[in-house]
Amino acid sequence: MLELFPDQPVYEYPQLINSLYSFLWAFVLSSIIAITHKLTFNGIQYPKNFFQSLILGSIVTAMVMMAIGDSLARGLGVFGAMAIIRFRTRIDDPRDVLFLFAALSTGLAVGVFGFTVSFAGTLLFCFVAFVLHASPFKINETAYLISFNASNTIANDHAKQTILKHTSSLQLQSAATTKENVLRFQYKIQLTKGVNPITLVQEIELIEGVSQAKIMLQEINNA
Repeated sequence: MLELFPDQPVYEYPQLINSLYSFLWAFVLSSIIAITHKLTFNGIQYPKNFFQSLILGSIVTAMVMMAIGDSLARGLGVFGAMAIIRFRTRIDDPRDVLFLFAALSTGLAVGVFGFTVSFAGTLLFCFVAFVLHASPFKINETAYLISFNASNTIANDHAKQTILKHTSSLQLQSAATTKENVLRFQYKIQLTKGVNPITLVQEIELIEGVSQAKIMLQEINNA
């Protein structure tokens, strides 16, 4: 009978069954990682595409590893093919990079039929992620950096007045002039409880002379 966590493929079963079994575990384990990332996410707006990327990346990695097998020639061929593809997606948060690497590592382990390693590693990784999320060493969700373009100082003053209505503190971080002679301001703010940062950005962009408003989480510890 097919074991739950065989360390090697069970050859008395057809190769198709072994492959489907591996892909199933890659999907399940990467889904656990993706759900953990979503539940412990501290950003402004959760990127749905990243959730899908964690799961699909694990399945693709498992497929590549099973295709390579023990063949050095196949490995070099895949390495050459992957070198042609340029991945230009930028991931600013190192924590997101680690979750992506965890999902890919799960697919890699499953692809070489290391089910015990992939299962134990996934559970430990997710457990530690929840522990750290509940610990004092996490991001303060009320600290943000907000930036916008202002055609003149009057527009900047109106934007500041709007921001002050929804914040408990406001501190100028930088002020510069772009190539188009437009003023670019950046402020460090702390939102009052219950204020949606996306709504604040939309409200600022309604001000005449203000454009390209952006807000991002300021990573500081609660300590």
